[in-house]
Amino acid sequence: MTTAPPHLSPNAADRLRSDVSEWTVDAVQDVVGERAMRAFGREQVLPGRLAARAAGEDRVALLSRLFLFGDSLTRAQADAALPQLGAQGGIEAGLIAASGASADDEVRATVDLRPTSAMTEDGELAWWIAHDHGEAVTGRAVREDHVLGVGGASTTLASITMRAPVQRTLDLGTGCGIQALHASQHSQQVVATDISRRALAFARFNEALNRPDGAPWDVREGHLLEPVAGEQFDLVVSNPPFVISPPGTPRFEYRDGGLAWDGVVGALASGVGACLNPGGVAQFLGNWLIRDDWTERWEQWLAESSVPVDAWVIQRDVLDPAEYAETWLRDAGVTRERDEARFYAAYEAYMAGFDAAGAQGIGFGAVLLRRPMHGSPTLRRLEEHEGTLQSPLGPHLISVLAAHDWLASASDDDLLGAAYTVAPDVTKETYGRPLQYEPEHILIRQGGGLGRSIKADTALAGLVGACDGELTAGQIAHALAALLDVPASDMVAGLAPALRELVRDGFLLPQ
Repeated sequence: MTTAPPHLSPNAADRLRSDVSEWTVDAVQDVVGERAMRAFGREQVLPGRLAARAAGEDRVALLSRLFLFGDSLTRAQADAALPQLGAQGGIEAGLIAASGASADDEVRATVDLRPTSAMTEDGELAWWIAHDHGEAVTGRAVREDHVLGVGGASTTLASITMRAPVQRTLDLGTGCGIQALHASQHSQQVVATDISRRALAFARFNEALNRPDGAPWDVREGHLLEPVAGEQFDLVVSNPPFVISPPGTPRFEYRDGGLAWDGVVGALASGVGACLNPGGVAQFLGNWLIRDDWTERWEQWLAESSVPVDAWVIQRDVLDPAEYAETWLRDAGVTRERDEARFYAAYEAYMAGFDAAGAQGIGFGAVLLRRPMHGSPTLRRLEEHEGTLQSPLGPHLISVLAAHDWLASASDDDLLGAAYTVAPDVTKETYGRPLQYEPEHILIRQGGGLGRSIKADTALAGLVGACDGELTAGQIAHALAALLDVPASDMVAGLAPALRELVRDGFLLPQ
């Protein structure tokens, strides 16, 4: 039976916040050690549980046993772990359940409550996030109304989100509220929506516990953009229910977007532009079926948009249908070891659904859409990138969009007439045979951002190497033409497109 979500009165929130203030990510690791935390990252709770028990009556250890590792405490230990709120206050808030009223009676957590951290321009923030216990603690498959905590997808979305100050942010599909917490740091107003009442209850709890700066969240129930129909925002962030789930497969409120090509991701791609202010940005994650070329469906979605938008879609990974089915069956706790008949029936349903749809693969990636400030869209980048990403990536995206906007109106003469410096993260790598005077390959590599690399010839490498902010690119090009005995017009014509690409991707910074 699913327990009711927790709730906090203002007074209880203050007392709980005091109790957990020193229970941070670093404090937990100090108590249980790196080995236990690595195991916890693999959803194995036993090493952490044993290490926390060994730490005795330390409050960080007791809080970790109770809320992180699914261990039982006595009621007296719960009182010691929560000196301000107390075991009784935890029961009244829906955080714990006790077998009785005596000091020796068993107490267990009814929710997962854990510390997390976030880096901002002002330093590191400590937050505490409540959500439903996962399979590692319960030992069973999660229920349809399960509320997730801070996972890999939500961390990725937080990293890629641009953190410029804005008036209004919409967190669509807020779940436990982690994106709304991030948005509170740079937004005057946050609207958080979800189709799940249980998720909204957890989001309200996490807002009350963490007491973010700014106005209280406007929390609304509803599907996709329906709760904000007719409204506009400067930023929309969403980790939506994007998992493609054919009929007969396990379904959950937090993850399932249906099988149709025009499912949740398609609806956002074609509809979110209408709720953006001019210059406003939407950033979200998604899955999409791939038949032949994955970009074709994106072109179709974007063409169907009610408002023309700039678009930058980065496909990060592709799974074949069988891999995809196995991934999400495992996520649901539907395993062959636990229930062989259910596992194979669901696996078969996945494969039948993907075969009927003609799917060759399923793509995963990040999406950035922007409503142009003036005129028509100028940005359309649909690209694949499977390498590591700088974290946070948001600042890089801000600078790349600014460079794009400048380049969109800059002629080649404007481009060559400007001076540049090399971005601090850019390096030059040369490769060649030991006895060969000239390198066979020159790579200009970006250490941050998307970690791009460009193969350069001698002229382009010379241009980059000379960009110290003193000479214009045109002056450098003419000097290289004289040095390499190449007609100046040919040198300029050859370097201009490459220069545009280097500026667009953040290798070179205009002065």
